Amino acid sequence: MMIQYDKTELENVSLVEEAHSLKNAGFISKEQYNLIVKELIILKSNTNILVRIGFFILGSFLYSSICGFISLILLQALTENYKVLLFIYTIIGFVGTEILTKQKYYGHGLDDAFLIGSQLTLAIAIGISTNGNGLVIASILTITSLLSYLRYLHLSMAFLFCIAGTSTLVYTLFEFGAIGKTILPFVMMLFSAGIYLYSKKVLENLKTFYYYKGIQLAYSFSLILFYLSGNYLVVRELSVALLGAGIAPNSDIPFAFLFYAFTFIVPIGYVVYSLLIKVRIMLWIGLVALCFSFYTIRFYYAILPIETVLTIGGLVLFAFTYFSIKKLKNNTTGITFQPDRFSTKNAFMNAEALITSQLGLKPEINQESNIEFGGGGFSGGGSSGNF
Repeated sequence: MMIQYDKTELENVSLVEEAHSLKNAGFISKEQYNLIVKELIILKSNTNILVRIGFFILGSFLYSSICGFISLILLQALTENYKVLLFIYTIIGFVGTEILTKQKYYGHGLDDAFLIGSQLTLAIAIGISTNGNGLVIASILTITSLLSYLRYLHLSMAFLFCIAGTSTLVYTLFEFGAIGKTILPFVMMLFSAGIYLYSKKVLENLKTFYYYKGIQLAYSFSLILFYLSGNYLVVRELSVALLGAGIAPNSDIPFAFLFYAFTFIVPIGYVVYSLLIKVRIMLWIGLVALCFSFYTIRFYYAILPIETVLTIGGLVLFAFTYFSIKKLKNNTTGITFQPDRFSTKNAFMNAEALITSQLGLKPEINQESNIEFGGGGFSGGGSSGNF
């Protein structure tokens, strides 16, 4: 395999992540977790997103400084062939990534800066060399991002691969003129369905965990892409933008009723199917897509004022949530409203504190009386017999 990192150390990273989940769930103590971290040899990574962003900014400054230094040396010699500098910047980015990963940097921030910077400079270099040929740029980035993910296991490269691969297909259809632009929504539906089926099959048969997160990202990307490919708002606005044909009043795009139905059937299908197979990410995508479907109709047909729509929507959501909680709160298996021990333990407490602060409620304070009865502390012996 072409993975840059040591397999044992990658397994240790996974073990530490699992131990962290067990600690948050209360299955092991903090001392046990610290002992596990101390005993295992792990890669240099940052789980804190803010710290990782900070090192990413620092790495970007380092990368740009190296490129600037190279420019000062070679700019006079490459006055006419300045495009070569961009490819040199790309090589610097990949070499820097290799050096950092050999020093066991994995999701640290510094390695992210060099890896993303190399892909960015490569895209700019190809764009300038080909006069902005989108198909060539997307095709090359599809290959380089896939190879980068297979070697460095960065989710940013998996995401770039999904975007670049989709862009390659879109630009290829553009080469067929109006026909390609017309069939674009249907081709994208088939493309996203293929990604979904393939990623689902791979996840079911995956024997190693190294590529699990990347395949999971492609799985989620396919669900989003499939919905957007048939969403009425997306299809209509892209039809106007790509085909340049305005839509006259009291008229609509071809197959409008198909896209109307698609806009609502797919999110509802996501929600129902996710509850049946118990896949949380599909549930969240389905709920967000359903909200965007309502926005799609509201965008073209503003029947009621926005205040009325928000009020009615809030009441419907409140009623649905209330009765769902009553129905599920006592379930111990399957779909339940019981707290997830692997999620934030204080989520309900935080929600209670937020509601209290928003409504201006004050917690009840129990005041104890200074007069103690039964112990003889005041006026007489009481039950203890002492004055």
